[in-house]
Amino acid sequence: MFPRSLVLLSLFAATAFSAPLSLFQRANPCFVTGSVALPAEITSGLSALSRAVRCNAKIQVAPGVPDITSGKVAFSKIDFQKSSASPLGFALATFKTPKDPAKADLATLQNQLNVYLALEAGVRSQPNSKALLAKLKGPKFFLQFQIARVQTAKGVSLGVADTVEHQLGKVTKNAVGASASEIAQVNALAKQV
Repeated sequence: MFPRSLVLLSLFAATAFSAPLSLFQRANPCFVTGSVALPAEITSGLSALSRAVRCNAKIQVAPGVPDITSGKVAFSKIDFQKSSASPLGFALATFKTPKDPAKADLATLQNQLNVYLALEAGVRSQPNSKALLAKLKGPKFFLQFQIARVQTAKGVSLGVADTVEHQLGKVTKNAVGASASEIAQVNALAKQV
């Protein structure tokens, strides 16, 4: 006869190994609701981002993605999709800094970026989301650009990927539907640090 503890352990092991693997994996953040696997560049920041934001499932801001709030900033209040302007035109009008970027409210800019980063992860997790993702990148990169400008103006030492120059390249590369005037405005801002 087998000892009772060995039988119980065998039953537990058989049950555990036959259970779906998802029972043992950590749940996705509230904004990652789709089934599409996320690239490593996105998943590496999910843990920190999930601590910074919360979701409101009563409001949907993109197919399958709930409204996201960071601090006092809700994505639904700064949603580029509600504007008739290009995504970059919307960002220029919405995510402004003072003439001296060092005087900007960095916490608000970071909260705005947080909701855009979370939305990006949520959208990427959904199938058939390439068109929305392409438009979303403009405001997201513009926010990163603005944060780089503010940090540079405050004398913060930045890594190469966080510099104003690098972020300017990201903004102009992802400026879907932007006018020459909007691109010129971003280039002018890059000189104001």
